[in-house]
Amino acid sequence: MSCHESSVSHEHRACGCGTRRHPSASFAHHHYSPGDPSGFGVRRPLRFLAWKLELDERQVTALAAILNDLKTERAQAAVDDRRALSLLAEAASGETFDAERAAQAAKLRSESSQKVQQKVVDALSGMHALLEPPQRERLAYLLRTGTLMM
Repeated sequence: MSCHESSVSHEHRACGCGTRRHPSASFAHHHYSPGDPSGFGVRRPLRFLAWKLELDERQVTALAAILNDLKTERAQAAVDDRRALSLLAEAASGETFDAERAAQAAKLRSESSQKVQQKVVDALSGMHALLEPPQRERLAYLLRTGTLMM
């Protein structure tokens, strides 16, 4: 490992941008990541939105709470999905197929998905209330173009 590599954060090495540090004051570097587990399509949604929407400190603090609630719901959905997979495996493992367990798995997945989608609506509603009209327009643009995926 070279001297430069040792001073580059793991995050930046992973994305390949090779910058020495993330300029947190300007949020000049964002890392688009469609497979991001946060579900936002960006690696650091708070920093990215703070930069793109030009948020003040009060807005950043409120947005952090909104994003944290959404992240928590998505983590719960991942737990529910693992539980549903376990139910499906149990349904398929017996001498006969257990349709009741499979139905439980489908219901769990459906309810979990509905909860996440409602939390997305709640998050967007909270963001709308938090933002000024020009910031709302920028948020809408990010959503329309797929730069920000919720």
